[in-house]
Amino acid sequence: MLGLTTLGFIHTLISLVALAAGLHSLLRDQAIRPDSAAGRLYIWATVLTCLSGFGIFQHGGFGKPHALGVLTLLVLGVAALAGRRGPDSRWAPYVQTLGYSLTFFFHLIPGLTETFTRLPLGAPLFSSPEDPALQKTVALCFVVFVLGAALQVRRLRAARRPSAAARPA
Repeated sequence: MLGLTTLGFIHTLISLVALAAGLHSLLRDQAIRPDSAAGRLYIWATVLTCLSGFGIFQHGGFGKPHALGVLTLLVLGVAALAGRRGPDSRWAPYVQTLGYSLTFFFHLIPGLTETFTRLPLGAPLFSSPEDPALQKTVALCFVVFVLGAALQVRRLRAARRPSAAARPA
């Protein structure tokens, strides 16, 4: 099982569900929306991914992956609280949208690391989590996140502006 424990295997399956639901939501709605089925699935699968990850200690005790899990849960909480503020809050839609998108980026870090330090079998793409090529790949994913976040902000701003027909003459 690629060196995975039973918990590691279950954790991986849950994280794949989260990634698929998040990607579906991002492509369909340009955001991870907690009011959609895909968005809710993403959020809860992400919570389960984080919680199950706390029991995995392949590389010793509490480490960077566990810290990322804590950070992910904190960002999910902030995004959820922002969503409760309602559409009239000036910053809430931005915090919610960008927060959920940031957690998707967070998924990619251990996903890329754990996948490509194991695969392809016998000749993994990256030698270790510190491999410079892996770090460049994560940096590229961060650039994609920033570009996507900029598009999300632009879309949210456009949605807040009154349409030309609704403006007073």
